[in-house]
Amino acid sequence: MLDAILRRLIPNYGRPDDPEVRKGCGLLAGGVGLALNLLLFAAKLCAGLLTGAISVTADAFNNLSDAAGSAVTLAGFKLASQRADERHPFGHGRIEYLAGLAVSLLILLVGVELGKDSIAKILRPEPAVFSVLAVCLLALSIGVKLWMGWFYAAMGRRAQSPTLAAAAADARSDVLATSAVLAGLVVSHFFQVQLDGWLGAVVAVLILRTGWGAARDTLDPLLGTPPDPLMVADIEKQVLSHPQILGLHDLVVHDYGPGRRMMSVHAEPADGSLVELHDVIDRAERELKERFGLEAVIHLDPVETGDPWADRLRALAEELAQEIDPAATIHDFRLGEGGEVSFDVVVPYDVALSDGQVRESLAGKLTEREPGCRPAIQVDRSHVL
Repeated sequence: MLDAILRRLIPNYGRPDDPEVRKGCGLLAGGVGLALNLLLFAAKLCAGLLTGAISVTADAFNNLSDAAGSAVTLAGFKLASQRADERHPFGHGRIEYLAGLAVSLLILLVGVELGKDSIAKILRPEPAVFSVLAVCLLALSIGVKLWMGWFYAAMGRRAQSPTLAAAAADARSDVLATSAVLAGLVVSHFFQVQLDGWLGAVVAVLILRTGWGAARDTLDPLLGTPPDPLMVADIEKQVLSHPQILGLHDLVVHDYGPGRRMMSVHAEPADGSLVELHDVIDRAERELKERFGLEAVIHLDPVETGDPWADRLRALAEELAQEIDPAATIHDFRLGEGGEVSFDVVVPYDVALSDGQVRESLAGKLTEREPGCRPAIQVDRSHVL
């Protein structure tokens, strides 16, 4: 049903990798969210004024912050869809992450203010007035928020948007918060127990938790995260399908916003002419763009092959590196004059040894096993989980 509606509203809807499709999904979700949250704010504010319950009024202002978040989402998708220019050659896609961060900060601000008001109500409790109209408005709000959570999540999956995923999480937390407020009104009325301030505090905690999770999810891509291991495996399989490429290392994916990713990787080629290898690399880069939507740059690193001593030393270096950590790998293995053996060793970030300690340990073990070699080792930390 939703897909049928979206096809009528958004041109080329069947192409989720199209920036215009992502923009259309984001603007539609933001517009729907803005309208519904403003309506919910007005309804809950009326309910709060009728009952005098701080938890109901606070829940109303939570919806007002959600409306502000929807406005930010609208602006974020609009700005993020701008084309690359001289000042921003990689486009404006990261604005969407900034919009998601702004939404999460608004959520946190509401949680803090609600917590302060709830503590004041706990210290100085006042009875709330029971109102059937207020109960009906809160029940209606729960139904609307359940639908909004589903809608945001569905649109987020179609647009592959962390901002819409954060909005979906916020809507789900609103369902819990409003349910707690509704339950508190009913319990307070029938059992004469003053729960208003305590329920407001529970709502505040839920809102703060949601805001923190949303902030973390939008900060991660801004700071930089390792690529998805499954995608890495697929990339390696795709590139290594060319028999002229023996191995890969130093794969890095740069995220400039949803749908705007670049990658670089070093490839170890088999023997062959430079022209032939260049054609293979060009073909591999085109395949990565077509399959994964990645602007790929592949750098060639020649390796020593066919020399028995070099092959033995390389196997020994790999064995010794994996004694430091089973996930350690080596690359750029070359022999120089006077027994010099140079290579890079890649170790995970969680290895406790410093780079210097890794280098000294590996060089010491290698010279102990092969006294005639002079190791020159570069230590790298893995960019892949």
